[in-house]
Amino acid sequence: MAFHKTLFHIYFFFSLVSINFARIVPEDQELDRISTLPGQPPVNFSQFSGYVTVNEQHGRALFYWLTEAPKNAHTKPLVLWLNGGPGCSSIAYGASEEIGAFRINTTASSLYYNEYSWNSLANILFLESPAGVGYSYTNTTSDLKDSGDTRTAEDALIFLIRWMSRFPQYKYRDFYLSGESYAGHYVPQLALKIQEYNKKHSQTFLNLKGFIVGNAVMDTYYDGLGTVTYWWSHSMISDKTYKTLLKHCKFVPQESSIKCDKIMNYAMNHEFGKIDQYSIYTPVCNKSNKTLRVSTTLKSILIGRRSFGYDPCTESYAEKYYNRPDVQKALHANLTGIPYKWTACSDVLLRHWKDSDASMLPTYKKLITAGLRIWIFSGDTDSVVPVTATRFSLSHLKLKIKTPWYPWYTGGQVGGWSEVYEGVTFATVRGAGHEVPLIQPRRGFVLFKSFLSGKYLPNK
Repeated sequence: MAFHKTLFHIYFFFSLVSINFARIVPEDQELDRISTLPGQPPVNFSQFSGYVTVNEQHGRALFYWLTEAPKNAHTKPLVLWLNGGPGCSSIAYGASEEIGAFRINTTASSLYYNEYSWNSLANILFLESPAGVGYSYTNTTSDLKDSGDTRTAEDALIFLIRWMSRFPQYKYRDFYLSGESYAGHYVPQLALKIQEYNKKHSQTFLNLKGFIVGNAVMDTYYDGLGTVTYWWSHSMISDKTYKTLLKHCKFVPQESSIKCDKIMNYAMNHEFGKIDQYSIYTPVCNKSNKTLRVSTTLKSILIGRRSFGYDPCTESYAEKYYNRPDVQKALHANLTGIPYKWTACSDVLLRHWKDSDASMLPTYKKLITAGLRIWIFSGDTDSVVPVTATRFSLSHLKLKIKTPWYPWYTGGQVGGWSEVYEGVTFATVRGAGHEVPLIQPRRGFVLFKSFLSGKYLPNK
């Protein structure tokens, strides 16, 4: 009996602590609360957005948008979402086209609810990173021309530490990283920074449990080889062009040859036709004032640096909406008068990106050893960072297979295929392009749900 009384008193004590802790809301957190967004439908969850300064000397500040879960937000995990580029906005893509709570209508006058929003499963934190992307800014102009992988990861870590101080209810909560495309660099690099931070700060650690990343840029060489192989295997280029690419391209941007660049440009400009390279089987936007803009340099394509996502028409809705003064006011954004318009991607950052790891495979090996839950997925109709590229990269991690290749299902149909290795789960999403949750929202939702639960994808 005494033992049970002791347990009761311990439970009661921590319940009181939790209740009192929840009541202590930092003032700057409450200042970031979003009452409602222009044209927003009624919702039953809380939203916050604003800035966290990550470098006082340079005046770098990163913009975030948190959408909490409608039910049991206080117990559900926190998930950070990052889009890639480098230089593209998580608000433009992740929040507005993929996993966010809202979609923007065609006139950019109102929002409508996304029934497959990931915030029904977790609290979702969107971050525009690095400084110069979207609403995130720097007061030091030179920062825009010397961004790179290293500083992006360092600033993101500082953001998380300071954001957790503003939102103490999320300290020690189960925490996951997620993203797509060049976030194949951002996510594991940030995960490694967190691991290093935790080793030095055991009392204020970030409770990182794992990460999930889609159509991820992983290794320059294997991504390049996998990309042209995808083009050929999906009849986008001729046999002659494929053989010429294999002969003249080393698939390392720094060693790009004139002959390789020439045949690469020929393939995209003359053999591809007018397709959406991020989703090769879906229609392109045919509005006369909008064309599918795709980089034509070997460097941009093979590293998977993106200027645009699926449907450039959809992207234009975001650019109209997030440039509205009333929207910016509601989001507590652009408070300093940024001297340029909000755009989905920053061409300045893309052109001047300084450091980019040639391969993320050594980083993956470290994170696998650390015991994190790691999932990698691929929409199988993306020709920019295609499934073949990811599979080539994964094969060179030389991981032991736990569960051999199998189909997974949703809605009575095959949703894709999966193979589980020692330390990594790989999954494809059938019929999805670069932005998996946009083109296959239900399948993307099932994928995310399985990841959070740590369970296999449904096999029947």
